[in-house]
Amino acid sequence: MPVFSVRLCNDRLTYSAVHFIILPNGTCEPAHGHNFRVAAELSGPLDPFHCVIDFVALERMLQAILAELDHAVLLPSESELIHVETHETEVEVTSEGRRWVFPRSECRLLPLASTTAERVAELIGLKLLRDLMAAGFAHPERLRIELEESPGRLAICEF
Repeated sequence: MPVFSVRLCNDRLTYSAVHFIILPNGTCEPAHGHNFRVAAELSGPLDPFHCVIDFVALERMLQAILAELDHAVLLPSESELIHVETHETEVEVTSEGRRWVFPRSECRLLPLASTTAERVAELIGLKLLRDLMAAGFAHPERLRIELEESPGRLAICEF
């Protein structure tokens, strides 16, 4: 029995953002930016029109998710090591004696313990699954999100 999948990977599935993480040795890396590229692959049965999913609808959903992250400072709201305090017009971030203050409008507080590529790929996948269900699409048998933060360096999350 055949297994059907679709894969989206193009120049319209990108976003630029700033982040920083706590490194494995426990130090906080400097804030820095990437031009992230996203690919999504879904597997599942064919619909009545002989498609796994409409490519256009899938791309629009992904673009909407990525637009939320584009040109923003990505901050983990559930970290025990990076402390984020929001104010009316700014966000104050502290870690290991370091302090940053960003305009509130430029920050995205993500429900994550860390803004690693792995965790952001997971977040993108969860949002995509939510949007697929809300739009009435069948739950895919498999969803794979690839998040490339620089050429040759990518994280993968599969559901």
